[in-house]
Amino acid sequence: MTDSPGPPASPLFPPGQRKRPANLARSVTAELVERIVRGVHPPGSVLPPEPVLVEDFGVSRTVIREAVKLLQEKGLVRVRQGSGTVVTSPTTWDMLDDLVLGAAITEADGVVVLDDLVVTRRVLEADMANVAARVAGPETLEQLGALVDEMDELVGDQEAYGRHDRSFHDTIMLASGNRIARAVVRSLESQVASTARYVGRPERALCVASNKGHRRIYERIAAHDPQGAAEAMFTHITEAWLVRRGGPGDPARLQR
Repeated sequence: MTDSPGPPASPLFPPGQRKRPANLARSVTAELVERIVRGVHPPGSVLPPEPVLVEDFGVSRTVIREAVKLLQEKGLVRVRQGSGTVVTSPTTWDMLDDLVLGAAITEADGVVVLDDLVVTRRVLEADMANVAARVAGPETLEQLGALVDEMDELVGDQEAYGRHDRSFHDTIMLASGNRIARAVVRSLESQVASTARYVGRPERALCVASNKGHRRIYERIAAHDPQGAAEAMFTHITEAWLVRRGGPGDPARLQR
């Protein structure tokens, strides 16, 4: 007597939880992005064929095709006629994409990804501080000075301090007039703002040290010292991250 087959595997998205196809496609895409970034489907491998993915996720072929299309747009796969959907090298992945960046940060080497994010941010913000020191008018200087003074009083209130911190940096970016650089920084920051690994420990002493860096930046901008403002911003972002980062990796890569 042969054993009877076990019950079929439950689909990842049961019918009762389904919404619109577009939402399903994004959910499937998010799961596949995580699998690819984790190495479940390593570079050069072929994704399971469409019928297998349909059964795995419990969705239609249309949803799977839309998800594969989204993966292509993010640079994670390419479709080869007759060869299937092939996972690409990480060098082609869109690291500004929220799903890709989020999955990369949660991996074991996520601190390395955050190192790269910080390096990118400080290059852009240092340049914007340089420009702000040349063009900032009285209104901008007054706003920056007020923010620094207020942050001195808010070092014990993490939430309020964080809001003022972001406003300080954004005021400088706005003053620079570089809309593209500001958009890149704001996009990166929005994707890691709630990541404990990036935010670090909520300690009063760290806020005190952080605001000393803000004050140095403000003083150099107020003195219309472009080089000094750029260096102060570069140092502030680097030192703040080195204090927070911990974990594996080589912090020396953050130095000049």
